[in-house]
Amino acid sequence: MTQTLLQVDNLSVRIGNGDSAIRPVDGVSFEIRRGETFALLGESGCGKSMTALALLRLLPQPAGEIVSGSVRLDGEELLALTESGMRAVRGGRIAMIFQEPMTSLNPVMTVGAQIAESLEQHKNLRGEAARQRVLELLDDVGIPDAARRFGEYPHQLSGGMKQRVMIAIALAGDPDLLIADEPTTALDVTIQAQVLDLMRKLQREHGMAVLLITHDLGVVSEMADRIAVMYAGQLVEQAPRDVFFGKARHPYSKKLFAALPDSSKREQRLTVIPGTVPPLNQVFYACRFAERCERAWELCNRQQPDWFAVDAEQGVRCHLADPTLSPPTSSDEQDAVAVARSQPSTAPPQTLLEVNGLKIHFPIQRGLFKRVVGQVRAVDGIDLAIPSGQTLALVGESGCGKTTVGKGILQLLNVTAGSVCFESVELTQLKGEALRSRRSDFQIIFQDPYSSMNPRMSVGDIIEEGMIAQRIGAGKAERRQRVAKLLEQVGLRPEHIHRYPHEFSGGQRQRICIARALAVNPKLIVCDEPTSALDVSVQAQILNLLQDLQNELGLSFLFITHDLSVVAYLADRIAVMYLGRIVEEGNVEDVLENPRHPYTEALLSAVPRVNDGDGRKIIRLEGDLPSPSNPPTGCHFHPRCRHAQAQCSAEYPPVSEVSGTHQVRCYLWDRQTGSVPPE
Repeated sequence: MTQTLLQVDNLSVRIGNGDSAIRPVDGVSFEIRRGETFALLGESGCGKSMTALALLRLLPQPAGEIVSGSVRLDGEELLALTESGMRAVRGGRIAMIFQEPMTSLNPVMTVGAQIAESLEQHKNLRGEAARQRVLELLDDVGIPDAARRFGEYPHQLSGGMKQRVMIAIALAGDPDLLIADEPTTALDVTIQAQVLDLMRKLQREHGMAVLLITHDLGVVSEMADRIAVMYAGQLVEQAPRDVFFGKARHPYSKKLFAALPDSSKREQRLTVIPGTVPPLNQVFYACRFAERCERAWELCNRQQPDWFAVDAEQGVRCHLADPTLSPPTSSDEQDAVAVARSQPSTAPPQTLLEVNGLKIHFPIQRGLFKRVVGQVRAVDGIDLAIPSGQTLALVGESGCGKTTVGKGILQLLNVTAGSVCFESVELTQLKGEALRSRRSDFQIIFQDPYSSMNPRMSVGDIIEEGMIAQRIGAGKAERRQRVAKLLEQVGLRPEHIHRYPHEFSGGQRQRICIARALAVNPKLIVCDEPTSALDVSVQAQILNLLQDLQNELGLSFLFITHDLSVVAYLADRIAVMYLGRIVEEGNVEDVLENPRHPYTEALLSAVPRVNDGDGRKIIRLEGDLPSPSNPPTGCHFHPRCRHAQAQCSAEYPPVSEVSGTHQVRCYLWDRQTGSVPPE
């Protein structure tokens, strides 16, 4: 049997004092074996990250403390070490990659200096020896031109590059255990695939164990050997990967699977987990999941469940697993509820928005007199149309221009060229009051709801602000009545009207932003990554809400995202964007099931899938997105394309019709055979 590297027994953490102290980790026990990947899975607020910080004794001070338990690394009790002893462990024997690399890296130190700092601390390397080792580490994590990157600062690197630097810093101490806290949450699927592949490669080469903290079931399925599910400070289930994905036992685990969006659920409402994770500033005397569990019965509300071993490898904390009890009979699965989608009309849908030749360029200015020396071609000539009551998904890597398209359509950015026709009105020609009067017809939901709201304004004032600007409502009383109705419509309570943004969870804030957009009776809503930072259960609630609102109000959506599982569930059509241009567009079934552009194929292949047993081949895209200020000649994708030919670098390909509803811009599209040449 593989040797145990880390043994955690009955670990408990308190932040604060007395009965109201926060208990983010409450009696957690697990082990991690040498060379394996152990995944800690659960919603935000369950205590996953605090568990990792407790292992390193990096709890918030002065209020945070470990009140009980044991943490043994190779048999050595870490909780008994002095602070100087722990400094040798942190970054040395145990290293950690944090969720957001930009906030973890020092912005005023070069990349090379930050890696060398770790080498000096843990390997006593300095000078030229340290520099050579830094260059080796940068090369190991796949950063090209390591000598040049050595002297660059974090802001000069892409998101994927920053995460690679964080991995290089972690590897500098030759750790036995690498803690990866949501290492790919903010990354595109292509960059995510590169980072996950890199972590597997380094794990094999260095023999590291990995503690992977995430809420992404697809990543867990692809990476983990064993899985522990955490809820409200406790572990509720542990199992090997194949067992967990084959037959999860805890009701919470089952709900997480049921909440995942995909194309097979297009005619169903996604399963949601009602309520939220309970506050952890209380003493629990009953099952912590009981209030949200459909299988709960009287015992669950008065007694905490024990830990029951299903077999040698799987355990679960649930009264349903107690062999001495006879719980009430109930179906383990929730019946799927059909979504009342509008039936397609025999007549073609009316076009609400039509965009032709849209270009948005930003001047590059230099010198004292701000001389224009170039252009950033963020959007470089795109065409798209959105019919009434339908959803167009715009997908692509970060930096390809998706958000700029949305802002350009809404006239929040100046359009360099092209036409934006909304209900037969050319928006680019409207100015001043004429444009302001049309703004109620189209709204936007931003990616980060918290930063898009004024923290000094109450929820009621935030939602009412647009109504006042558009002169909607006869007076204050009528507007407040409408605000209360909107809050109910998005699943919040009318009494929330007087609260402030910081008093809500991420999912609730996104609901407030949806209510704000609805307040002015729009016909089109641009949704800019509205679910990218949400847990799978909260994401299901938001997607159900958007679908309900579309069916009820006939709304159209431009849904900007890089999550293709969400696209498969929600969208009617999909447009794939690369470096300012649309490279493929069609009905969602056409594009996702029959992709014709190599970039689309790469995006689809890179998506981690739950229980993926089809033996798919992941197409790894090398390098990063080119700069829009200096795009490649010809097809912009050809430097990263595995099928590139001489013609691809000479001239940008024209539109080819795959079918009446499916177009692609690629020279590889064979009009005669209807196929893309093999690799």
